[in-house]
Amino acid sequence: MNTLKTLLVDDEPSAIEGLAIRLAAFPEVTIIGQASTVDQALAFIHQCAPDLIFLDIEMPGKSGFELVKQLQPEACPAIVFVTAFHQYAVQAFEVRALDYLLKPVKTERLAEAIARVSDSLYRPASKQQLLGAVDQLQQREQQTPVGTEPDYSIHQDKLVIQDGHQPVQLVPYSDILWIDAAGDYMCVHTQQDTFVMRARLKSLIKETLPASFLQIHKSTIVNLKHIHSLEPLSNSEYRVILSNQKLLKVSRTFSRELKARLSPNH
Repeated sequence: MNTLKTLLVDDEPSAIEGLAIRLAAFPEVTIIGQASTVDQALAFIHQCAPDLIFLDIEMPGKSGFELVKQLQPEACPAIVFVTAFHQYAVQAFEVRALDYLLKPVKTERLAEAIARVSDSLYRPASKQQLLGAVDQLQQREQQTPVGTEPDYSIHQDKLVIQDGHQPVQLVPYSDILWIDAAGDYMCVHTQQDTFVMRARLKSLIKETLPASFLQIHKSTIVNLKHIHSLEPLSNSEYRVILSNQKLLKVSRTFSRELKARLSPNH
């Protein structure tokens, strides 16, 4: 049986080791090499021509996206991104990655990714799509002024949510009413749905959400655009009433900033 010659690229040895252990359960995959940098990976690709790369995104020096941009038609393996950062999902699919896995990788999702690779690897159109997307990235980079970042407008407008082994969800920030935390997980509430994502509240506020979101409690973030009214309670606390009539408590710690943000002069 032909197996998928596979390269693992990650700057964390423990991440490579963990992924290798999981991949040992899949006889259709043969790991032929490991790399901790983009330059090492490129050298290995040119020498050994793997069928599949499990590729980290954030690495010292050059990112996984920079590796994809340097791929040539004669050495164009399937790409599955493996990262701890969900916010790169839109960018990953822009370069036609076959899948996007969040660390720690679940066995069910890994099986889905391998099946997707096996199904599409030998279709010429898949490789041409990847190469076309790489060309687009290179053209975009050449047109972007030095010192600025490419404008990924989809990513700026949507929250990327990975819920277990379910497909990636792209939820417009404007649709989110509030978000509440439960340990390492967050519940993202829209008018129609509730999505569950693995994230910490602090990192979500600091790294991902736009300025229209504000923390109002130790476990709650609200979209200011969906606040209908603010009612005072005892002990300098308040209650927020959202546009869908949902009631949320505002603790004293965050009440002053919320009032300031809601003031007409802000």
